[in-house]
Amino acid sequence: MQRTKIVDLLKSTDYGKEVIVKGWVRTFRNNQFIAINDGSTTNNIQAVVDFNTTDETKLKRLTTGAAVAVTGELIESLGKGQKVEVKVKQLEILGDCDAEKFPLQPKKHSLEFLREIAHLRFRTNTFNAVFKVRHALAFAIHQFFNERGYVYMHTPIITASDAEGAGEMFKVTTLPFDNTPRTEDGKVDFKEDFFGRATNLTVSGQLEGELAAMAFGEIYTFGPTFRAENSNTTRHLAEFWMIEPEVAFADLTDNMNLAEELLKYVINYALTNCTDELEFLKNRLLEEEKQKPQDERSVLDLIAKLNFCLSNDFQRLTYTEAIDILKNSNHNKKKKFKYIIESWGADLQSEHERYLVEKHFKKPVILTDYPKEIKAFYMRQNEDGKTVRAMDILFPGIGEIVGGSQREERLALLEQRMKEMHIPAEELHWYLDTRKFGTAPHAGFGLGFERLVLFVTGMTNVRDVIAFPRTPKSAEF
Repeated sequence: MQRTKIVDLLKSTDYGKEVIVKGWVRTFRNNQFIAINDGSTTNNIQAVVDFNTTDETKLKRLTTGAAVAVTGELIESLGKGQKVEVKVKQLEILGDCDAEKFPLQPKKHSLEFLREIAHLRFRTNTFNAVFKVRHALAFAIHQFFNERGYVYMHTPIITASDAEGAGEMFKVTTLPFDNTPRTEDGKVDFKEDFFGRATNLTVSGQLEGELAAMAFGEIYTFGPTFRAENSNTTRHLAEFWMIEPEVAFADLTDNMNLAEELLKYVINYALTNCTDELEFLKNRLLEEEKQKPQDERSVLDLIAKLNFCLSNDFQRLTYTEAIDILKNSNHNKKKKFKYIIESWGADLQSEHERYLVEKHFKKPVILTDYPKEIKAFYMRQNEDGKTVRAMDILFPGIGEIVGGSQREERLALLEQRMKEMHIPAEELHWYLDTRKFGTAPHAGFGLGFERLVLFVTGMTNVRDVIAFPRTPKSAEF
């Protein structure tokens, strides 16, 4: 007989059937009720053991975390909270778990504590739900692009270029640190290195993605990216995943339409396919918010918030319009912002983005046409000479979730911008070739996957939506 997953047993009405359940003990109470979870659902199944006919030493081994195999009869449950349970005929302990040493006991643990034992936190209801939703969102992203004929590209993780021009990169080298080869002028001699030149972990697959878009028309990447930014915040990671579509013959409006369509599609997929998980996370969040003052609590619960995003068009406005709103807001006038908006050209902070989304428009916002000085070299310049065809999508509770632009397809203007920003053209000769040989308007964006998962699960720290977070001074597991 094969084991049956708990997710399937909980839906079954095949009473009287003999079944095998394998999983881990969540609780064992009254010496007869075993709550078992096998990871297939956030819900447990109850197995009822007859303590009069079961070896006492075996019962003592039924501790939280122990792995068990139960053979028994599926019966209708008389207790509240479950429709079915298993009447145990045979009980086997597959793996003991020392109750004195096992850090996960049947009580509420803080998220900070669970981060310290990230190798075990998958076994909690919260993280079972979070990572099921993460899986569903990843699948939905691939499905969305596949349905639309996009080609999935694997861009390099080790690269010699800095796509963002920010210089916050992790170096990749095999050179010895204690005896690094040097050139005559004392610089590190990368000719002696593995690749024969300086290399780093990628900050974005965009530039390589553009090359593919100039042949396939529509491509996307979905992979890990790395930033050596010393940010200890709830929104930043040193290693995170990005979705980056690039589309030939697309302008800024096409880009915004695609991004909004993608976000609505994947949120809808999660709502349809993760009902138990999102219901659990909704209730978890409501419980958590009871500790907050009334004016700090969310207006909408998690599921209502997700549905609200689906039923409303994202608000679209220019950076210039946003600056006017922020500058004239009571929040700014009363100096409630940490960074006061004084003039056009300011780099918007998370607090400004969240004000626009949560206080002013009360829905997702797409900002366009930023000052070129605060944006990357590859963005298409507008006719005003001051702004570029950039777009950021801002979400409640998160701030920026998508950043993108129409790309600069005009060779002379791209070269001029690279010169202004001191980006060596010879290092990106292959990128400039796309503007020399059959250039065409094109656009793309980057969606931070962890920020998307954060939004859909209602979690508040990005370290809780990736299995093993990489942050400054932390590379555990």
